Amino acid sequence: MANNALQAGTLFTPELVTELFNKVQGTSVLAKLSGQTPIPFNGTEQFVFNLEGNAQIVGEGEQKSAGKATLTSKVIKPLKFVYQARVSDEFKLATEEKQIQYLQAFSDGFAKKIAEAFDIAALHGLEPKSLTDASFKATNSFDGQITGNAEKYDAAKIDENIETAIRMVTAKGGVVNGLALSPEGGQALAAMKVGDENTNKTPLYPEFKFGQTPDNFYGMNLGINRNLTVKGGTAKTDHAIVGDFQNAFKWGYAGNIPLEVIEYGDPDGVGRDLKAFNEVCLRAEAFIGWGILDTDAFARVEVQA
Repeated sequence: MANNALQAGTLFTPELVTELFNKVQGTSVLAKLSGQTPIPFNGTEQFVFNLEGNAQIVGEGEQKSAGKATLTSKVIKPLKFVYQARVSDEFKLATEEKQIQYLQAFSDGFAKKIAEAFDIAALHGLEPKSLTDASFKATNSFDGQITGNAEKYDAAKIDENIETAIRMVTAKGGVVNGLALSPEGGQALAAMKVGDENTNKTPLYPEFKFGQTPDNFYGMNLGINRNLTVKGGTAKTDHAIVGDFQNAFKWGYAGNIPLEVIEYGDPDGVGRDLKAFNEVCLRAEAFIGWGILDTDAFARVEVQA
């Protein structure tokens, strides 16, 4: 029987990597709303260039006055995300076709787990598995960096909450092209109605009724995802995040995604030897980096005491 579909250290093919990260975009609110760009393993530096004031019309013999330019930068360095799972060692004896089916099933699950982990880390600054505060929380997460622009969540006034958050961004010269919304936030919009008390009220936002998840809301790209309200560490409960996701937030992945078939030992630390229990461990790793280039370009609607 063929057993060469997966070998230790095998890399996912470029086609499969594309498929994996297409699936990430389907399950990660940040990937859905923002642009993705390749990132080298040693990281990349994003420069933010700002010119203040207006241009000048210069008359004949008139002095050209100085403008003010500021230049800041954000280093985006990929972090290693790992997911591994045990399967029966019968996998090794299967036909190549059956092994590929195993691979496809594992890649489906891997894509979803990595997408969720990416959101948890970038939104809340948590280590995804332990759900504890990560070392980068204060410097590279929405909860850690978007602290001044925060509106108190009120389910009965969620549309006003979103509008207030948008004004926080536009008041500082920013643009809003994306809205990340929690499922609870979507349900709050669905529950809002307009009309006279003595007549049948009409849903104000019918596109959210019955759990629907539209891709657009008043011209903003929309993503609805439960990752906004993940609990753990000092994470905030965010019901909405608005801002310039297309330009002021960048993320990407580096290189290939290695897949390893481990046949010996206790690689996942569960206290059970693989060989003794006729198991193998499938382990995949992804290197993902992200960065908020302008903290004034975002605002959050959060649960506050």
